[in-house]
Amino acid sequence: MATSQPITAHEATFSDYFDRVVDNIERVIQGKRDVISLILLCLVSEGHLLLEDVPGVGKTSLAKSLATSLDASFGRVQFTPDLLPSDVVGLSVWNRADGTFTFRPGPIFNNLVLADEINRASPKTQAALLEAMAEGQVTVDGATYPMSRPFMVIATQNPIEHEGTYPLPESQLDRFLMRVSVGYPSRDHELDIIDKHSDHDPYGDIGPVLSAEHITGLVHAARGVHMAPSIKAYLVDLANATRRSPHLALGMSPRATLALGRVSRARAAAAGRAYVIPDDVKALADPVLAHRLVPTPEAQFQGVGPSEALTQILSAVAVPGGH
Repeated sequence: MATSQPITAHEATFSDYFDRVVDNIERVIQGKRDVISLILLCLVSEGHLLLEDVPGVGKTSLAKSLATSLDASFGRVQFTPDLLPSDVVGLSVWNRADGTFTFRPGPIFNNLVLADEINRASPKTQAALLEAMAEGQVTVDGATYPMSRPFMVIATQNPIEHEGTYPLPESQLDRFLMRVSVGYPSRDHELDIIDKHSDHDPYGDIGPVLSAEHITGLVHAARGVHMAPSIKAYLVDLANATRRSPHLALGMSPRATLALGRVSRARAAAAGRAYVIPDDVKALADPVLAHRLVPTPEAQFQGVGPSEALTQILSAVAVPGGH
């Protein structure tokens, strides 16, 4: 079980703590270490995650495993067309005893919040969730309530089922630090899943390995990772290249540039480095940027999506040398 003590120089390193959580989650989600690492990078970068994939591949299991691995509060909202904003953020209830209103917080007031099938809720309810994500607080009846720290929303959506759904517009997709797909397991890993999970609850095999205070320590440690001027210039060059790309109608915003730099710092720390290298940026470009980019109609007709455009851009933009 994790302690509640903050990280100190005499304890394990950032990468030790990072690997401890990844190893724990991998006991439930086999063969997806890269995906698990991305989710944890999103958490320590103070961002929110969009898990997009077909049903049954482990989106919800990933979120629950992360929550189980941390000694932090967990809330879940099953999004439906009739879900109201108050079902997410909470509401003020009249207290007849003292003649005042009492605020009853909704599930959004947890460290980790699973927003299951976010594209099934109405735009009004989606907006209530995304306001909390963007501002770190909610306002109900004129009163403002801050969110817990750390705070991360993991939203899931099914990309192939469109009937009765409300797709997120680009401006709201931009609020997610990353978009990640889980994908199907390999044959060997699927056999392993059958052996280990067919006769019992896999969440009983794991418990908390880090506290909320540890996560806060990792967040501060990631912020302190050095980014050389040449790497910063590389980020800006990539952003400009997306804005000039003939395949993209909408390129990287300054928010996207900052997001890519923030997660690159976290990846460097997870690798045991005190500085960012170009490979950090390149490895994270697709999960951090692809959902923020909009291809032109011509590119769509040619089968060139945001990921393909990014691949071309990354190969064309000069990579800086040194640190």
